[in-house]
Parts: sequence; structure tokens; C-alpha cells
Amino acid sequence: MTPAWSHAVTLVALVATGCEQVAPPSPPPRVAVATPLSREIVEWDEYTGRLEATEYVEVRARVDGYLQSVHFRDGQIVEPDALLFVIDPRPYQAEVDGARAEVERQLARVELARSEARRAERLVARRAISREELDSRTTGLHDAEASLEAAVAALDRARLDLEFTEIRAPIRGRVSRDFVNVGNLVNGGTAQSTVLTTIVSLDPIHVYFEVDERSALKYTELARQGERPTSRDVANPVMMALADEEGFPHRGRMDFVDNRLDPSTGTIRGRAILPNPDLKLTPGLFGRVRLLGSGRYRALLLPDHAIATDQSERLVFVVDGQNQVVRKPIEPGPLVDGFRVVRKGVDAADRVAISGLQRLRPGAVVEPEETSIEAPAELPSLAVLREFEAGDGSGQAAPAP
Repeated sequence: MTPAWSHAVTLVALVATGCEQVAPPSPPPRVAVATPLSREIVEWDEYTGRLEATEYVEVRARVDGYLQSVHFRDGQIVEPDALLFVIDPRPYQAEVDGARAEVERQLARVELARSEARRAERLVARRAISREELDSRTTGLHDAEASLEAAVAALDRARLDLEFTEIRAPIRGRVSRDFVNVGNLVNGGTAQSTVLTTIVSLDPIHVYFEVDERSALKYTELARQGERPTSRDVANPVMMALADEEGFPHRGRMDFVDNRLDPSTGTIRGRAILPNPDLKLTPGLFGRVRLLGSGRYRALLLPDHAIATDQSERLVFVVDGQNQVVRKPIEPGPLVDGFRVVRKGVDAADRVAISGLQRLRPGAVVEPEETSIEAPAELPSLAVLREFEAGDGSGQAAPAP
């Protein structure tokens, strides 16, 4: 290497060395922190229910005969006592006429027997006939009167059979289709009577749901402590939503709890009653049911995304007075109006990291950015309970338990 070239290399090395600078340390990461919300809340437990009619009637024939006419449109709403079917009434009208004639005949017999008995009394007084003859005529009168009563009963029965040829709706509700067409022979008056159609009531409507054993025990304990009355004694509030509905727009109250748990499923059946003035709710539909699950109490709440999971452990990251990250295991409760109840692990003064949890490590120093958790002064779930307590939450008076 020539001396000139060697000097050039040395100069370049010196320049490069002079340009090297030590990189400054990176600043602590900025972390949004907030103290937990403290709110009065109430819990609502959610179940899957199925709608059923409060009344279901199989409309059957009560007399035999040929179906003469149908007086409803398939699937329409019918009122009580609305005419549905007519069975050919002519044979029964003939029976009524015959029974009426028999009553008239027996009336004539009674009048004759009464006249003969009176005449016999006068003759006995004059000793014209024997006492035995008087007794015979008196017995004849009693026999005629009994025959008249039997004839009147037969007339009443015939009139009932004639009345039963007109089959009327026993309840208000939606009728099904006609199961038997005009001209067919139907059987009536027995356990095997022909089913002509069915009617289901729609307003109000029941929703049945199954409560698991753990929840049933919880409700019993809450009632024992006086925090929430049992649904056996009090019509606790219920909300319901169909599969395509947002929120829980249908409001009602409990009106039945079964007397035992089903040993095959470990559940107990409950039932609520809901008003259905627009007839949107139809028997057989599934619904999501929310039942009042606790009394009122004050709780600490955090956004659900502020809670991390480490295998089976739930935890939060708290920033202490030295701006160091501290890992705190917690006991989470239910989700209430988008916020997670924290039963144990944090207190109201803790600064909990609510964003950027992936970058946090226990013991790391961070730059906290103080913020607050946005929430209304009264959570919607508690506001709903106040509506029920005010008497307008279900659209109807509470039914008797």
C-alpha cells in the first residue's frame, strides 16, 4: 500500500469514529390508567326460554254427526263464544221435538192422575170407594209426576245435544286450521272424540326456562339473607328478547317456580308471564330471558378489556406511586352493562392500566396518563329495575305468585 493511500484510509477511519454517538435511552411507555368505577348495581341472570300459551284448548266434538260447516278462517284470532263448526243438527232437532212431545204427553197423564186422585178423595169421604182405591190413584199420580220429571230431563238432554252441534270457541286466541273437512263423520262425547282444531291464547303469554342448581341455591341464600325475595313469594321482574331483537324489550314478571329439581338435568323450571298486546310473541319461539339475580349493592367496575388472563387466572396491572407496574390477581364477577364487576383484588384508589396491556411487565417503569372511565351516573340495568319498582316496567300489574 502506498503512503498516500494509507493516509487516506486512516483519515476515513477517524471521520467514521468521530461520527459514532451513544443512543439515548428510550422513554418509559405511556400507559392510560384510571381508578375503578364505584356504582350501585343490580345483576340480571340470563337463561334460554321457550314461549308457551297461557291457555291451550283442543276443540273436540261433543256429539256424533256429519260436519256441516266451518265458520272461521285458518289462523285467525277468534273471540270467546265465536261459532267455529256446525254438526248436522237435524237428527238432534228431531230428538228435541220428540222429547217435547213426550213432556206434553206426561203433562196430560199428570193432569188426569191428579183429577182421579181428587175424585177418589171425595168418594172415600162418602164411603163410595175403598181406601185401597184411593191409595192406588194417589200412587198413579206420583208415578205420572215422576214420569213427567224424566221426560223434562230427557228434553233438557236433547236440547243440550242440539246446542252441542254448534261448536264455539271457549277462549280468545289464535285458531289453527280445520283438521276435519265438511262432510266427514265426527265422533263426540268420549275420550276419543274427534279433534277439530286447536286454539292458543296469546295475550298474555308465558315463557318457561330452566335454572341450574347453583343459581337456584344462590337465590335461596339471597332470600334467606333478605337481599332478594324468592320468586315463589314475589313476582320478580323478568326481561326477554327474541333471537332477532337487540336489548331486552319485553318486560314481565315471574309467576311460577316448580316444586322440585329435575334429577336428570339438575335444573328447576321457572315461568314468567309477559304482556303481548301486539301479538308478536308466538308460542314455541325461543327467547333470551333475564331474571333479577341479586339485590342492589355497590361494586367496583372495570372495562372488560382492562382484565388480562394468564391461564386460569384473571388479573389487572396497577401502576403504583413509583410508576412501576404491579400485577394483581382479581376475582371477577358478572358483566354488567359492558363493565366487569371486580369482587376482590383491587380497591377504589388503584390506578389500573386500561390500555396497552401487551407491553406491560411487572416491575417495569411506565409514564401513566391519567384518564377516567366513561359511564352514566346510573347504569341502565339499575334504571330498568327502578322502572319495575315504579310499576311501569312490565306494562301490567304484577300477577299473584
